[in-house]
Amino acid sequence: MPSTPIKVQTFLANLPLFREIAPQELDRIALGTREQHAARGEVLFRKGDPCDGLHMVIYGHVKLAFTSASGDEKVVELVGPGQSFGEALMFMEKPYVVYAQALADSLLLHVSKSVIFEEIEREPRFARKMIAGLSRRLHGLISDLESYSLHSGTQRVIGYLLRDEPAPSKVNALCVTLPARKGVIASRLNLTHEHFSRILHELIEARLIEVDGPRVTIPDIARLRSYGA
Repeated sequence: MPSTPIKVQTFLANLPLFREIAPQELDRIALGTREQHAARGEVLFRKGDPCDGLHMVIYGHVKLAFTSASGDEKVVELVGPGQSFGEALMFMEKPYVVYAQALADSLLLHVSKSVIFEEIEREPRFARKMIAGLSRRLHGLISDLESYSLHSGTQRVIGYLLRDEPAPSKVNALCVTLPARKGVIASRLNLTHEHFSRILHELIEARLIEVDGPRVTIPDIARLRSYGA
């Protein structure tokens, strides 16, 4: 059953890209937006499919990846709630260069290219938001390249575990839930599954983390950070 515009607008209003957008602008964008439910393991699109809009994750996680000529998978990005993907190819009017697969039961919004282009022409502030979003994505890719080139495997894993580190406070502990299987995260960090597992074991042995399934507890954030320095 299709969602009502009001429900779509509520979702849109809570996403970073559409915050501070006027209600009438949300009304227009909602007309070109549809909900997309994806079961765990479902492929949303494949490499070479046309890109006719951008996706935003409401809940769940999505893996963006490609398969090499030898059949190995390389995970490019793990996209979680509040994040979007597909903007760059949408503007370039190019087909997808990766495939997208839901890592858990997920709900996404798909905003059509036509409504995005119309809103950019109508409202310069919205264009600036799109440019800012693309700039953040580019900055993230550059940071990834720097990490792969200059940082050790241990530093990459620690950086990933601390990616959602809260603002400095009296509480120095953190609990992280891994959004995907360890092999998927290893590929995202440009590590083999075995290397990733060895690093986790090393951190456990040093009592820097505790692992219980997908949950990783960091009892002392400062100590873990200094270990990777």
